[in-house]
Amino acid sequence: MKVPHPIQYQGSKRNLASTILRYFPSRFSRLVEPFAGSAAISIACAARGKANFYWINDLNKPLAELLGLIINRPAEIADFYEKIWNRQHDDSIEHYYRVREDFNRTRDPRLFLYLLSRCVKGSVRYNSDELFNQSPDKRRYGTQPETMRENIFGVSALLKGKSVISSLEYKDVLSNVNEDDVVYMDPPYQGVCGDRDSRYFAGISYDEYILALAELNERQIRYAVSYDGRTGNKTFGKLLPDSLLLTLIELEAGRSSQATLLGRDAITVESLYLSPRLAIEVEASPYFHRKLETEQLVLMESERHYVAKMS
Repeated sequence: MKVPHPIQYQGSKRNLASTILRYFPSRFSRLVEPFAGSAAISIACAARGKANFYWINDLNKPLAELLGLIINRPAEIADFYEKIWNRQHDDSIEHYYRVREDFNRTRDPRLFLYLLSRCVKGSVRYNSDELFNQSPDKRRYGTQPETMRENIFGVSALLKGKSVISSLEYKDVLSNVNEDDVVYMDPPYQGVCGDRDSRYFAGISYDEYILALAELNERQIRYAVSYDGRTGNKTFGKLLPDSLLLTLIELEAGRSSQATLLGRDAITVESLYLSPRLAIEVEASPYFHRKLETEQLVLMESERHYVAKMS
């Protein structure tokens, strides 16, 4: 069974989800994502029936609201997407820019789904005035309405009645987690954002984030963090410090598209850090997952079946 994913989102951990979830307990109370993005890990976790409840948070408010619509009002958002998608055929590029202008004026999350489906690389980008400014992919029209509807109802079947959606600062989320939770964090991509991340209008402070993780350790919270990595011999992002006593799992994510464009053959490796309590519970030790091994895990791991009732 294919795990549903209605939101195209650059940096999504969708392709690595099966491997990441191997480092979660087999069953636990609640999964918390303070930097949810497309909620790929929550969706994959629900498809495998690992958690009873989900807290999905993202500081990008229209994105969080869109996830709420997909989960709780699937027919409404599927119908709206189909209507917007069908209007693009006379002049699809001009149509995209009109929708983008309407979104920047209204912040209507329903419009955001079409923009994410159609924009270049599913990449969320805002300018300094907090206006979405990503261009359309001129080679495609975006996800077909029938496929989008199936994905929307699939996510709703997995998460409706089990999820809380919010748009809070990550510190506010972390202050409200407890020892029964598992927290998965994929914070703003520090390799490119520096002090400002165009997905969120502002980056996060490295020092403040390290303090937040140290506090989670003191509270015996189970957490996993996707934070830095490397491409070829080049490391991106500042490493998390040894003082946190984290267990490092490296995930080979495939060839770097940027390196390929430059005529180089470089492999991207992403880092997954496990908190002390989580590493002990799942009996994890430092490991390097080759891409072939990750792909085999995706094929081998069975998902929980869901019924996507269309209406």
